[in-house]
Amino acid sequence: MHLQALELVKQLWEQVLLLDDYKIGELLRKPSRLLFTAAELGNVEFIKVLIQKYPDLIWKVDDHSRSIFHIAVLHRQENIFNLIHEIGAHKDLIAAYEDENNNNMLHLAGKLAHPDRVKIDSGVALQLRRELHWFKEVEKVVQPSYRETKNSEGRTPHILFLEEHRRLVREGEKWMKDTASSCMVVATLIATVMFAAAFTVPGGNNNLTGKPVFLHHWSFLVFAISDALALFCSATSILIFLSILTSRYAVEDFLHSLPNRLIIGLATLFISIATMMAAFGATLFIVLSNEFAWIAIPIAIVACVPVTLFPLLQFPLLSDMISHL
Repeated sequence: MHLQALELVKQLWEQVLLLDDYKIGELLRKPSRLLFTAAELGNVEFIKVLIQKYPDLIWKVDDHSRSIFHIAVLHRQENIFNLIHEIGAHKDLIAAYEDENNNNMLHLAGKLAHPDRVKIDSGVALQLRRELHWFKEVEKVVQPSYRETKNSEGRTPHILFLEEHRRLVREGEKWMKDTASSCMVVATLIATVMFAAAFTVPGGNNNLTGKPVFLHHWSFLVFAISDALALFCSATSILIFLSILTSRYAVEDFLHSLPNRLIIGLATLFISIATMMAAFGATLFIVLSNEFAWIAIPIAIVACVPVTLFPLLQFPLLSDMISHL
């Protein structure tokens, strides 16, 4: 159906091009502005068909003196905006367009996106990061002088961005602190338990030598390595989350610094949980190795459940953070 609809557009457009320029403009303008509606909705294939046959459409503007690329910037339509790189030297001329309020393309990137576009990412901090990424990408297209251009209200694009996203910055800081605080509690508990387990050797010590009774068993080696890794990773996770809590929370920090710290903190927290359960399973093998070894196997399998649940539950958050690295 999609391919058939696209072919139908091509056939209809070829018939429209037989008309003169005035009638073509009227057809695109009434009953609705098809070209700009397509740009707003991100229908890149429709726009490609029209522009390939009639390149002059890139110069058309709507009632607010905005081209399709300005509409794409305002509504965060990446596929439409990327077409600007295919028009060569004309890119600078179109980027110079200003709307009725003297907003250039970078001003429009500084405006807060529609809630439907903002909520693509999970977590307010990641939503703010997406907005920052978009602003930086548009900034690469416009001339450097446009970054300091003021609109009719006397605002530069950067100032407009800060004002439009003030609420998002405030909520992003709260979300980041709440997430870091919750994870830090878990990491602290794991570090406390693993530190105590290091001095409580499973199976006890030899009364003569003071060495662990099961020192030369493979399960004891697994316990020792897992306990050490859990302790080190949980301690690292605590420090990472502590650095998040004490951050200055400038707007630029949400672009790379804070998300990267959160990724590292969640990764080390997951490793500490996994190694903690491995140490637990190894301890069961040591304690029950003689008569009830068969019990340790199903218990160790069940211990894998929380290790599996953590990445599954946190996958949407982690995927959103990693996707924009």
